[in-house]
Amino acid sequence: MKKIISLALVLSVFASAFCVRADNFSISAKAAIVVNGETGAVIFSQNENERLPMASTTKIMTALLLCENCDLNETVVTTREMVTVEGSSMGLLEGDTVSFKALLYGMMLPSGNDAATTTAIALAGSLEGFALMMNKKAAEIGMENTNFVTPSGLDADMHYTTAADMAKLSVYAMKNDIFRKAVATKSISVEYGNPPYRRTLTGHNKMLDLYDGAVGIKTGYTSKSGKCLVSAAERKGKKVIAVTLCDSATWNNHALLLDLGFSRLADKSLELPREFSKIEVISGESKYARLRCEKSVVSLTADETERLSYKIAIKDFIYAPAKKGDKVGTVCFYIGETPIRELDITVSDTVDIKKTPNIGFREKYFQYLIKLLSF
Repeated sequence: MKKIISLALVLSVFASAFCVRADNFSISAKAAIVVNGETGAVIFSQNENERLPMASTTKIMTALLLCENCDLNETVVTTREMVTVEGSSMGLLEGDTVSFKALLYGMMLPSGNDAATTTAIALAGSLEGFALMMNKKAAEIGMENTNFVTPSGLDADMHYTTAADMAKLSVYAMKNDIFRKAVATKSISVEYGNPPYRRTLTGHNKMLDLYDGAVGIKTGYTSKSGKCLVSAAERKGKKVIAVTLCDSATWNNHALLLDLGFSRLADKSLELPREFSKIEVISGESKYARLRCEKSVVSLTADETERLSYKIAIKDFIYAPAKKGDKVGTVCFYIGETPIRELDITVSDTVDIKKTPNIGFREKYFQYLIKLLSF
């Protein structure tokens, strides 16, 4: 069924004249970007630094802060302030008992503004306090052109971001296992209410069905922001993230953007440099021990591959006995000044202590005489 849907999507894309120009790739969105989901390297961008409203894609930050600061099993009893909010809802009422897990899925699947507001007040005590948390985290991630005011993405003065900043946030958030699991979920049964009872939450992100390899992450819309979408996909270890702000054809455009992203990535095997393939062993049966590190594959753009470098931290020598698997150092790979992967360097083969030969009385006597004569 997915192949059929994908084919229909592609045909729809070719039928849309405003989506792509043959001579110059472009997207109908006011701002767009595609990045390597592993490293954040930009593959394609269009007005990526223009400040724009981002609607419910704001909830990526709210959900991230929940994942980093909350026990999903802990519960909150909602207040009137928490649930009195306009727009999309997970159905919370004043006095409901709801877990942080339900709040996470409630804001990321049905895009509940009540879930985002409840999370904000539960974590920071107020919406203003939570906005400070959001902006502090944004600064840590390097979102230089973003200012958060609301936890849900409802329109507000000075609530804005850029496509580039949303890509930075998404690359960071997708490295959180709890967050990743939530945004890849199409529907889930959770309990909340007064008293809590089981109900099903269903997501809005059609990319999970439309695009092969889609793994998230968030839709958004207000009349001011227009349609917004952040999507992520993985294929054979390659990771791509796309962002569009103020768009009229989100699903079609994201299929194009993700395809473009995958086409620009190639696998690069990270291995121990040959000059560090062995290490001296003191008092060992062998003078040297072979070294190894687990091979690791990373998907990079052509530019990233050219800028790939490494730094080695390794012992000058080791003492016998040396066991297979003993760690003797690390090799860290960089793109420019940014570390992307660190691998342990270990001993490949066991090296035992050199055995002292057993000699008899006569041999010891002659050795003694030789020492005397040498004076």
